Amino acid sequence: MCGFRAGPSRASDASRSAYAVAPTIAHGTVGSCSAKGYRVSAVVVDRDGQTIVAIRGDNASPHTMENARRKAYTTMSFRTSTTDYAKRSADNNPVVRQQVTLPNVIDIPGGLPIKLGTEIVGGVGASGSPGVDEPCVQAGLDKVIRQLSGSNF
Repeated sequence: MCGFRAGPSRASDASRSAYAVAPTIAHGTVGSCSAKGYRVSAVVVDRDGQTIVAIRGDNASPHTMENARRKAYTTMSFRTSTTDYAKRSADNNPVVRQQVTLPNVIDIPGGLPIKLGTEIVGGVGASGSPGVDEPCVQAGLDKVIRQLSGSNF
């Protein structure tokens, strides 16, 4: 016999929250970098690594969209910032060296996980501002910090 529980679950709340805040995060990320003079793209992925929002800022180079997507995917897949992931790669961690050969994985800083409380519900990546991508992503996340604390869900 199979049983199903009706009603909303914490997982569905988390998924809805990632979708609800994705545009604000992406716009905040691009806006932060634009204010610093950088032309970037930002991508937000859900818990399955699927793109929710992708924004190419004015005059951003074409490759930035793909790099941002891969950063968002990597941070979601491995549940860490791509800066930390890149450090593990630079240290010649044999597992990370193998993982970066997987499709969509990249070991370049500029991706951060989206957390609802302590649960990782997505990832966001930016590309186009060498050395500044991650602070721009953090600025985008900061725009929704109250919503991500779980108090509104």
